Amino acid sequence: MSTVRTRFAPSPTGYMHIGGMRTALFNWLWARHNGGQFILRIDDTDQERNLSEALGPILQAFKWLGLDWDEGPEVGGSHGPYFQSERNDLYRGAVDKLLAAGKAYRDYDTPEQIQADREATSQEKKNYLNIRRSLELTESELEQYAAEGRPSVVRLLVPRDQKIQIDDAVRGRVEFDAGLMPDPVILRGNGTPLYNLATVIDDAQMQISHVIRAEEHLSNTPVQVLIYQALGYELPQFAHIPFVAAPGGKEKLGKRKLDKYRKSPQFKKMFDKAEAVFPRIGLENAGGLDPVMVEYYEKIGYLPEAILNSLARLGWSLDDKTEFMSLETIVENFTLDRIVKAAAGLDPDKLLNFQSHWMNQLSLEEKIEHCSPYLEKAGLVEDASQPEVKERISRVIVGMEDRLKVASDILEFDEFFVADDQLEYDDKAFKKRIQKSEEAVALLEKFKGQLAQADDFSASALDQLLHEFVEAEGIGMGQIIHALRVAVSGKGTGIGMFDCLSILGKESCLRRIDRAIGLTQNV
Repeated sequence: MSTVRTRFAPSPTGYMHIGGMRTALFNWLWARHNGGQFILRIDDTDQERNLSEALGPILQAFKWLGLDWDEGPEVGGSHGPYFQSERNDLYRGAVDKLLAAGKAYRDYDTPEQIQADREATSQEKKNYLNIRRSLELTESELEQYAAEGRPSVVRLLVPRDQKIQIDDAVRGRVEFDAGLMPDPVILRGNGTPLYNLATVIDDAQMQISHVIRAEEHLSNTPVQVLIYQALGYELPQFAHIPFVAAPGGKEKLGKRKLDKYRKSPQFKKMFDKAEAVFPRIGLENAGGLDPVMVEYYEKIGYLPEAILNSLARLGWSLDDKTEFMSLETIVENFTLDRIVKAAAGLDPDKLLNFQSHWMNQLSLEEKIEHCSPYLEKAGLVEDASQPEVKERISRVIVGMEDRLKVASDILEFDEFFVADDQLEYDDKAFKKRIQKSEEAVALLEKFKGQLAQADDFSASALDQLLHEFVEAEGIGMGQIIHALRVAVSGKGTGIGMFDCLSILGKESCLRRIDRAIGLTQNV
């Protein structure tokens, strides 16, 4: 095949796994690197799922990351249908062809017979192989069984004297002994195909040149190779890539292990972040979104550039030093021979480092654009596009500096967007810095008078004003600045003190200091 054609074939589970997204990305990169086509195919053989609801998050993940597909849902193409549920005629036709050629057979063995065979083989400490009783049935017996509607499956007839070899683009030469393989079922009794048959028919009919997939599918490869050969199809180039591992790199990252991940310090921060952010922006069911899902990163405020950069580095490298790469750079340099064999662990801290890098590449206007929806959804601002509101958001973002890593971090600075009488005080900081210090209260009262008379409320002017006040009072800066911060922001830490005062403005600062002092008197 001269044209590179890759594919990704997810099942519509209702979410896009971050590990699956890495596999999809590698397929997309290889197609784009070679000027080929990337096909999105949906394995929707489970008819109990609501396809539209289950498929939506998968397509959205691709759209959010900017990974377009040349053929598939919403796009169409000349090799459709692109849903396995609509391709049953192709599968049945292939099975009929295999049966007619004597390369597959209808097996009437009962589950009890097969179980007994397995137990006998186990006692003899041998590999289980089908006894193939159905191959000894006469034509009249086969006709009788068919007329009776006797339960059966269709099995591929494995040539037991064959060695199966593939040259995997990642793992090199891999060999399997067909003499150790039982005859696999390729068609169930209800007429539906099994994965190994369906994927071969689909890949061959769609002219897939490279099958790039997770290493867990390597065990499926010998059966698939035999199906390719039995049907006379050309083999694609296989490339089995390492799985995406949980922190520590020893086990595959999986949704069923979320409780275990919560105990990991790295992942716990991500869960805590979700629990703090999602309810505030209208995602009350925050427990349904977790760091195993692509949607988590979209909703929490990561940038596509960061996710793509991080996923590309999970099992692939440009060289021994380059970490930060644009998608264009990755496409230009992506090759299969630089994919490693070892499992690649998802490191939340490293992922956040990628995110921080790409956030810092944005202009101030772009940062405002990313952060504003979070303020609106949280009800902190009504319309972020209003000039005075946008100006405040801008000043807060500038003041946050490197604290702005993901877009939802803006919510941690809600003190700049709530009404003065709705400011919440951190209880521990308030007690330590104000409530338990009569001196701090007195100094706040005095400095409030200085602020009330200030004509210039810029950060630099306020810096000078406080230093002059400290000098005049003969005190240390620490005797007032901590109390001042808590009084106006409600928190013990935050952006620069003088930027904080300037952003809030004179009237707001005076009201908040009055309120803080009043709270000490009401205790």
